[in-house]
Amino acid sequence: MILPVVAYGDPILRKVAVEIDADYPDLQKLITNMRETMYNASGVGLAAPQIGKSIRLFLIDASPFAEDEDLSDADRETLKTFNKVFINAKILEEEGDEWAFNEGCLSIPDIREDVFRQPKITIEYFDENFKKYTETLEGLAARVFQHEYDHIEGILFTDKLSSLKKRIIKKKLENISKGKIRADYRMRFPNLKKGK
Repeated sequence: MILPVVAYGDPILRKVAVEIDADYPDLQKLITNMRETMYNASGVGLAAPQIGKSIRLFLIDASPFAEDEDLSDADRETLKTFNKVFINAKILEEEGDEWAFNEGCLSIPDIREDVFRQPKITIEYFDENFKKYTETLEGLAARVFQHEYDHIEGILFTDKLSSLKKRIIKKKLENISKGKIRADYRMRFPNLKKGK
């Protein structure tokens, strides 16, 4: 089932999400619905807060980036199969010099900005069967993970912009929260005026 994506301005996007265990009700169904929602919106990642659930769960399918000719062969090879569910994820270590990449977000349609992030991270997480993993991610895989991880920490990519950039996009962000935006997928707007 395709769920509405929560738009910028909803308080749930600002909450630090809570951990879940294997007994979380209808977890497999939720993951299936989130996957359908993500693909329907042509996203490469979706976090539970973006569908209105403040839990530490997100999924990533970065395979669309594998077609990007500007990326290294190694990066493209990794991204081709980077399709995972992350539960109760933690970043154990971040390394390297920050680099910029143009990011967008399903909760913030029509806004894309360069965001600086570290290129190498070591992470710990559980998959959908609650099997535990520790992995090191680099390049774009690390970036997509960091973006989704921020969602379960109540952080949006726009928080990482300069104060000038924030002022420039302020009106656009307000319009998104009011539903004054056209998205190609279902959305839920926190400040939509009823009857308009």
